[in-house]
Amino acid sequence: MKKRYLILIVFLIGVIGLTNAQITGTVADEEGAPLPGASIVIVGTTTGTTSDFDGNYTIEANIGDMLKVSYIGFEALQVRVDQNVMNITLNSGLALSEVIIVGSRNPNRTATESTVPVDVIDMKELNNVAPQVNLNQILNYVAPSFTSNTQTIADGTDHIDPASLRGLGPDQVLVLINGKRRHTSSLINVNGTFGRGSVGTDLNAIPAAAIQRIEVLRDGAAAQYGSDAIAGVINIILNKSVNELTATVTTGAHFTKEANDQTGGVDGETTNVAASYGIPLGDNGGFINLSGDFDVRKEYSRMNEWEGEIFNLYNTVERMANDDGYDVFKLLDNDVADVIQYADQAGINRNGATTKEELRTILSADATNAELTARGLQRSDFNMRVGQSSLRGGRLFANFSLPLDDLGTELYSFAGMSARTGNSGGFYRLPNQSRTFTPAYFNGFLPEINSHIKDMSFSLGIKGMIGDWNVDLSNTYGKNAFIYTIGNTFNASMQNASPTLFDAGGFSFAQNTSNLDISQFFDDVMSGLNIAFGAEYRLENYDIVAGEEASYAQYTADGQRITLATQQPSKDFFGSSRPGGSQVFPGFAPQNELSRERSSVAGYFDVEADFSDAFLASFATRYENYSDFGSTINFKLAGRYKTTENLNIRGALNTGFRAPSLHQINFNSTSTIFDNEGNPQEVGTFANDSRAAKLLGIPQLKEETSQSVSLGLTAKFPDANITLTVDGYFVSIEDRVVYTGQFAPTADAGTGTGGIPAAYSGPQLELFNLLRQANATAASFFANAIDTESKGLDIVVTHDTRLGANWKLKSDLAGTFSKTKQVGDINASKILSDAGLVGTYFPEDSRVYLEEAVPRTKINLSNSLTSDQFVVFLRNVYFGEVTEATTTAANQQVFSNKLVTDLSLGYKATESLTITLGANNLFDIYPDRAEEQFGNRSDGRFDWSRRAQQFGIGGRFLFARLNFTLN
Repeated sequence: MKKRYLILIVFLIGVIGLTNAQITGTVADEEGAPLPGASIVIVGTTTGTTSDFDGNYTIEANIGDMLKVSYIGFEALQVRVDQNVMNITLNSGLALSEVIIVGSRNPNRTATESTVPVDVIDMKELNNVAPQVNLNQILNYVAPSFTSNTQTIADGTDHIDPASLRGLGPDQVLVLINGKRRHTSSLINVNGTFGRGSVGTDLNAIPAAAIQRIEVLRDGAAAQYGSDAIAGVINIILNKSVNELTATVTTGAHFTKEANDQTGGVDGETTNVAASYGIPLGDNGGFINLSGDFDVRKEYSRMNEWEGEIFNLYNTVERMANDDGYDVFKLLDNDVADVIQYADQAGINRNGATTKEELRTILSADATNAELTARGLQRSDFNMRVGQSSLRGGRLFANFSLPLDDLGTELYSFAGMSARTGNSGGFYRLPNQSRTFTPAYFNGFLPEINSHIKDMSFSLGIKGMIGDWNVDLSNTYGKNAFIYTIGNTFNASMQNASPTLFDAGGFSFAQNTSNLDISQFFDDVMSGLNIAFGAEYRLENYDIVAGEEASYAQYTADGQRITLATQQPSKDFFGSSRPGGSQVFPGFAPQNELSRERSSVAGYFDVEADFSDAFLASFATRYENYSDFGSTINFKLAGRYKTTENLNIRGALNTGFRAPSLHQINFNSTSTIFDNEGNPQEVGTFANDSRAAKLLGIPQLKEETSQSVSLGLTAKFPDANITLTVDGYFVSIEDRVVYTGQFAPTADAGTGTGGIPAAYSGPQLELFNLLRQANATAASFFANAIDTESKGLDIVVTHDTRLGANWKLKSDLAGTFSKTKQVGDINASKILSDAGLVGTYFPEDSRVYLEEAVPRTKINLSNSLTSDQFVVFLRNVYFGEVTEATTTAANQQVFSNKLVTDLSLGYKATESLTITLGANNLFDIYPDRAEEQFGNRSDGRFDWSRRAQQFGIGGRFLFARLNFTLN
């Protein structure tokens, strides 16, 4: 009998051992790499654990229990416990199922369960298969609501691409790194591009190799994150991988029918070398990951040939004199005998002209064809560089984490630095123009803008538990500097004394942000309650640094710098004043120099409650006070209702704001702006507290304010492995900051010699003198000129399936349909209205830049077919129509929609080496050509629009990539 009891006890002990056992195993990805920090939870309980650095885990569980295993960037998996050793493999998951950081402070929220739309972009996958290597272009082709294109003939904007969400401005989207505010660029866009008048974030200063994933919040979030988040938030999550070296070399070029000034062939070669490596720190999952890249991008041009006038008969006289060994500079003397001598030698019919005034009429006649033949030149020798600037740069980022104890206390940091130099061309200075000093540049010249852009950032923080509260204290500093060196140029007013290379000065912007964030998730309140609150202190500084004197000054004929209105600049043979400063970009003068700073302090409160398993609601409010314009308070109310297990309805109401940037408040300079006909204007940008602004009734800047609403749904179709999100939105923005048109003084009556107004009086005379001092002929400002409304619809469909045992197909279809328009009257002052200058305050081309210069419809279909050895990537992007931004409605050509196809094939040659070949714009698609009837070709300069950008004018780009991975 005792023996039977003993056997029974042994049996029960064995059963207990089988049913309540210590389960061990590893969590790894599809390639067998361990996933440290993976979450393993027993479904229906609060019992859980995380994997260690090597992916190992241990958990007390019963046979038959369900384990839910999740890891950011991978599809969550539920497995039934059926043995003591459970090795688990996670697949790269549906992006919409991932836990998100942005948009919600609940640490467990996924994109499909959130109250607002969030796209999650897996950068590891894109870095392997996509043709693009810089962050702006990667996002432009993968995120439909995101728009960014390389600009041309736009000064510094040639080197920093403006970017936007939902068709709103570049300065209305906030960029975060690891959830911390990123500083903006120091460059303000004042030339003819989308986003004119705005300041954006230089995303290309961040190497794509350093990024694990990107979260794109498509909803207003000023109540959560502060200024700039009217359109949404882009949160960049840096790499955390360790013990894995990834090195990538990508090279390619444009193989297109329009290469090399439309003669065909190959141009615009690019090479990018990137690497990433992580080192483990400590025994609790600490790490430091270093990632960086270096790239070289060559320029290309899509201008065929200049079709306008190049030479006049005076240039013929110069050629004859030069061939005779005569100093052509002496032809400018008042004694015209030499001019007459060489004019007669050239066979020019003077019709008896003997004085300079008489000769001016004769010698101004066009002589282009004869001179091209005589000089052995072609029209294409006078081309501009219309297309892509050249760039060379490098970037390095570090991401660091060190757990300090077993309670979750963590010291973390990330830092980055980048430097790049750019070279772009401006408008060609032709020999028949007063801007060209032909004794130095006999056949004219193409001035060049050389940019030197440096960017640095550093963030340090500590987070952990104080009682039951999660506390995060951090400080983030960032600075961007942009310095100009203008080459192959001339200060024409200096004549023979001018150098050809100028230090034109530049600007910088620095931002320091301190944050304290406190939160707690109560899993025993309702179905879950998350409370968060915190504070932020931000300090910003904006500097403008002057260039050398010759880069900005104008001089008299005897070399005296002009400082008085009575002084006259040197003139060409025809009596036209020669402009001062370095041509293509006059330098910053000492009166432009400044150093301005401001501070802001903010506090926020954020609560998110799961009232039940079906109903979620959140509320956020933020108070912010700026030292330079006052305070603002904003709110956000959002909710999600789960109608079924697989269908959610969500919506949000927001108020928001955007503080005018220090750049917009303080930027002042003089630059050469070309009108729609290609005529140069020396335009001075004046600050809003300047005397020129007061004379015209330009008010000081204030913040933009917004109200927005969004409504959408998310749906899962588990049997078909399909996830769908549909979100509509409406955004109203008041007092939007724009860059005005060009104000010029108006004469009361009559003109004096040389076309200079003779009857300025009162404010107009004062304005004329202010412009003269700034070496400008017109003035522009930043102003809260208009109100706008934006509305649209975003649709995202994802599908993931397996084809047989070895193949996996992942498809993503995403589209955005948006419309922005100016509403109500222009917010002009009485002075402007009485003077009839409302149309200059917000001109027609500014309206088109705002409403129609970027695609309002964009649809992206991506398909990725993978096996153990092959990856086939196919992407089709539909770009909607855009409109030429001109001041005259008759010139506003509409460019039709286009479909651009990308295709790549990757082959895993070994466990460590993958080779990828592919194409961006496989079928060599171009936007519509500019048509002559609309008058925007500018005598052959622009066969494709430089103002309305869909996807660029580079044509087909073929690339090859080597990817080396060593674990």
